[in-house]
Amino acid sequence: IRAVKPEILIAVDQEGGRVQRFRTGFTQIPPMQKIGDLVINDQEKGLMLARDTGWLMASEILACGLDLSFAPVLDIDKNTSEIIGDRAFSDRPEIVCLAAGAFIQGMHEAGMSAVGKHFPGHGGVVGDSHIEAPRDARTLQILSDRDLLPYAKLVKQLDGVMPAHITFTSIDRRSVGFSRYWLHDILRNQLRFDGIIFSDDLSMKGADVAGDFVKKASMALKAGCDMILVCNDRLGALEVLGHMEEERYSQSSRIGRMLASLRPAWEDLVVQPRYNKTVAHLSELR
Repeated sequence: IRAVKPEILIAVDQEGGRVQRFRTGFTQIPPMQKIGDLVINDQEKGLMLARDTGWLMASEILACGLDLSFAPVLDIDKNTSEIIGDRAFSDRPEIVCLAAGAFIQGMHEAGMSAVGKHFPGHGGVVGDSHIEAPRDARTLQILSDRDLLPYAKLVKQLDGVMPAHITFTSIDRRSVGFSRYWLHDILRNQLRFDGIIFSDDLSMKGADVAGDFVKKASMALKAGCDMILVCNDRLGALEVLGHMEEERYSQSSRIGRMLASLRPAWEDLVVQPRYNKTVAHLSELR
């Protein structure tokens, strides 16, 4: 890939638990809720492991030539959402803030940028936005007091944010990833976020509320996304690329910030004491 385009940004979902795309030869990372539970029971030990896990996950990905994993999950959930659940650190906002903050610190130490998701929060709806278009009737005040807290607390640590394919019906008629209100008024202006906004995968069913691929791409960019993702539909990706070339979209000046700042060699990584200590601790946690 880099031989074709050296400056391209290459990313993956390597959260751990159910969402770990690279498995063979990689450390098996437990669901983040396991780490959140450890923070509740032993804060010092839990936060140290959260930091080391962020470092280890990022280091393995960087050693393979990628730039980032779309992590951490900042959703507030335990067992409400079908798609989030144990991907979240906790259903307690203060635990999510602590654990995710430590995880991000570890990612940064490895040389990887951090992307919080799924703004403003996917943990309050049962439905899976991969296969449907969830709707959430909660008010902005309720979200501000709960789901938005990790974004407000960690805004200076986050390099990127990924919005959810959810429509908050009492707040705005547009799904978050296509809403200038959410991305510009709330995320940029109110929370003062200055990093990269990635769309979630536009091939997900939850994105279909915006129309076909060209309409989805156009609306996401107009709403404020710096980079759009089409992950599971090659024809859709080619259609979007063709549209962007035809319309002469310019690249966001922010994208370059997400490139890896360090690139460890795998053989050097796996002999580091921190690496082996973290692998052992994660094995105990599983």
